Amino acid sequence: MNLLSPAISKLVRLRYSSIEEWMSHPITAQREILQDLVTHGQHTDFGRKYNMKNLFTVKAFKEAIPIHEYDDIKPWIQKLMNGEQNQLWCSPVNWFAKSSGTTSDKSKFIPVTEESLEDCHYQAGKDVLTLYYQCNPESNLLTGKGLVIGGSHQVNQLNEEIFFGDLSAVLMQNMPVWGQWIRTPELAIALLDEWETKIESLAQSTIYENVTSISGVPTWTQVLIKRILEITGKQTAKEVWPNLELYMHGGVSFTPYKENFKRLLGDGIQYMEMYNASEGFFAAQDNLNEEGMLLFLNHGIFYEFMPVEEYGKPNPETVGLTKVQLGKQYALVISTNGGLWRYLVGDTIQFTTLFPFRIKVTGRLRHFINAFGEEIIVENTDAAIAAASKKTGALVNDYTAAPIYFSEKNNGAHEWLIEFEKEPANMEQFVHELDSSLKNLNSDYEAKRHKNIALRLPVVHCLKHGIFNLWLKHKGKLGGQHKVPRLSNDRKYIDEILQLMRSNVQPA
Repeated sequence: MNLLSPAISKLVRLRYSSIEEWMSHPITAQREILQDLVTHGQHTDFGRKYNMKNLFTVKAFKEAIPIHEYDDIKPWIQKLMNGEQNQLWCSPVNWFAKSSGTTSDKSKFIPVTEESLEDCHYQAGKDVLTLYYQCNPESNLLTGKGLVIGGSHQVNQLNEEIFFGDLSAVLMQNMPVWGQWIRTPELAIALLDEWETKIESLAQSTIYENVTSISGVPTWTQVLIKRILEITGKQTAKEVWPNLELYMHGGVSFTPYKENFKRLLGDGIQYMEMYNASEGFFAAQDNLNEEGMLLFLNHGIFYEFMPVEEYGKPNPETVGLTKVQLGKQYALVISTNGGLWRYLVGDTIQFTTLFPFRIKVTGRLRHFINAFGEEIIVENTDAAIAAASKKTGALVNDYTAAPIYFSEKNNGAHEWLIEFEKEPANMEQFVHELDSSLKNLNSDYEAKRHKNIALRLPVVHCLKHGIFNLWLKHKGKLGGQHKVPRLSNDRKYIDEILQLMRSNVQPA
């Protein structure tokens, strides 16, 4: 047992009163955050451009500063990476998180300040532990170690003062001492760049640890657990680590993975969803038995919510917490103590409760299929995959889908590439169940499927194990937080994967 764990555990439990404070006064908390951000931002080149010293209200802030996507702030970031400080934030920016959220060839470098590390990422990490202990007062979570399955990029040095890596590498490199005590593996393994070697090193170095929690993207966690079970000859992770009690996940929807994880991890494991990105740590579950993550409102981030129908307009409207509605699709817009100002993250969310404010991630603004007016989002396809799997006894590892466009001989369709852990007993039934679930979940899809007028039955391909990983490897994106895009409104990705599938190249 780590002798310091009981003391840390007690401190974590005592933090709940501060969480209750901003949960009880969310609007006040957010106004204070914005005031603090503007106070710091006015001393930057960005702040001077937008006359931030005279922005005293939320209304004035929104009127003065336009919504930014990455390309809009890229010139400011490039100056920061060249060593020109005080561009977006008034304290030194020496670290950048290299975004790995998509398979796009264009990398994004998100500024990471001391304030965003301490007041956002690390504070949220402590709050996650507090929320878990609030749900499980008798937990012994911190008597063991947390197995952290981070990214695959080593820390890179741009010059004497500027460093970059994926978010997990940046967080681990700057992690306070208390964080190092309660995690495994050692930093040298955690920061390995080559993913296949990393999986083997992770497996060999952690099987004898007292692991009480696991955190990581489901795709790669699954790969690691399978390898550990191969090495140990055990049936479940619970047999390897008898004190294992929690799996913390995020990055993609857990819906398609849930049944497979129950089989891999074993009985008695709790599951906790987190919403942590390069831009900030936004939310985590505070009730493990209900859908929805508590939005973190006192962590250096001011939130706005853009109705998705506003996306693409010259001056899109956003709303604050007082005007959000349950079940409505919003794009997340943030201003942060990392120097992002009215920044469009790209994720879409829905509120599941108001006061306290809880959200769920429903997809990406640009990860959807709307080739025929069907407006399919990732939440729809994840739920449909889960329903079809349940009814046919299948287990799905990963999938992607894209449109088949109209031709002279055929109308449109959706083409699916699915890698199964366990194939359905009847593939034809699986396809029909998938289609039926999508009709039930999405009225626009149902309308387009009526009598096959616009859309015919989905075309589904069963992939060999490892094809998705092989494609990611060819793209230089294997490992960490990189993942296959669930949906695409064009055929770029799916055609690349189909070509690879039809070639003679074999998965490892």
